[in-house]
Amino acid sequence: MRNQLFAAATLLALFGAQAATAETTVIRRDAPDVVVDRPASERKTVETREHSDGCASKTVSKTNEYGDRKTVTKESCD
Repeated sequence: MRNQLFAAATLLALFGAQAATAETTVIRRDAPDVVVDRPASERKTVETREHSDGCASKTVSKTNEYGDRKTVTKESCD
């Protein structure tokens, strides 16, 4: 009887160790290097306005060497 309990305990220990190693997963991700080249002839203008009602607005305009223009306006009120 004692040998059967010892054998059962040994088998459970072996199967438990195998189950623990089977759940280990390693995920490796290599991120590519990101390089952003800014054009040498980019123009940027910033305009800030404060209004009498407590609001303020900021406008940023960028123009690149090809003549493409991007304008972003943000407004905040207190």
